[in-house]
Amino acid sequence: MKIIIDIYGGDNAPLAPLKGAEMAVKELGVEIIAVGNETEMREICEKENISTKGFTFVDAPLVMPVCAEPTSSLKEYKESSLVKGLELLSMGEGDAYVGAGSTGAIVVAATLIVKRIKGIKRAALASVVPGFKNDYMLLDLGANVECRPEMLNQFGMMGSVYMQSVVGIENPTVGLINIGVEDSKGTELQKEALALMKNASYNFIGNVEVRDVPKGICDVAVADGWTGNIVLKTIEGVGKGFGKMIKKMFKKNILSKLAYILVKGGVDEFKSKMDSTKRGGAPLLGIAKPVIKAHGNSNPVAFKNAINQAKIFVETDVNGTISTALAKMKEEAAE
Repeated sequence: MKIIIDIYGGDNAPLAPLKGAEMAVKELGVEIIAVGNETEMREICEKENISTKGFTFVDAPLVMPVCAEPTSSLKEYKESSLVKGLELLSMGEGDAYVGAGSTGAIVVAATLIVKRIKGIKRAALASVVPGFKNDYMLLDLGANVECRPEMLNQFGMMGSVYMQSVVGIENPTVGLINIGVEDSKGTELQKEALALMKNASYNFIGNVEVRDVPKGICDVAVADGWTGNIVLKTIEGVGKGFGKMIKKMFKKNILSKLAYILVKGGVDEFKSKMDSTKRGGAPLLGIAKPVIKAHGNSNPVAFKNAINQAKIFVETDVNGTISTALAKMKEEAAE
């Protein structure tokens, strides 16, 4: 399996993606198509003693700035590692793409270059988030600030397919994020989406409140991109703040430091569960070929795990299952 990586995407590029790619070759048995400044990539690999076994280098001399306007910059940065990598994916040179560059640029470039699965209205950026009881998927995370009801319905279907195919949940529950569980709650978007999702073939449980999502009320939580992005960043902020509060509490005095020794195992388990490097990246669901958006500050381990996520995406044929489920939705709508 060949995984295309934008070596110059992310805060820690190009070293972290190269090291992560090396780990992926050794541990996952994949081949890597490394896209970026070829001369510089080879020099770094030699200097840092990074094995290039399983690597194919593709030269892309430009780096797309994070602040670049996504649509207009595609032509200006046509020779960038981000655009070149997605072009290779579109041409079938690799099986999946992993990049930690600008989210907006990846979404726009993937939509225009790789294209969407036929029938999908919009691609959705998704993430599997750790919860109190179990992990759950949250989507959309910002790819679509404004949505139509049918888009939210498709997001529910795609999230359900992913959680079943990749995570292994037999019959994932899907909830629509709203300000209350009653059918009358929300704007017209939520009310109309609710009506569509109630008749969907996936396991829809109705409206869910944000406070209940981390508790494991559903396996897939659906929202428009504006709402989803705010929910995710709020959860991340609270998690980091809570972690700092615990650390400060145990450093208070000698007794609290002794108490820490007794609960260290539980604290370490909590930290491990909240570690974003284990998840690797966020799949861009609805694109015709697998695209994984790695976090901007990904370290080598996070890149390796993002590559593993792409590998599983391909192996479980998520896109094929989405196409089948979409055809079923159309049949149900026609009845």
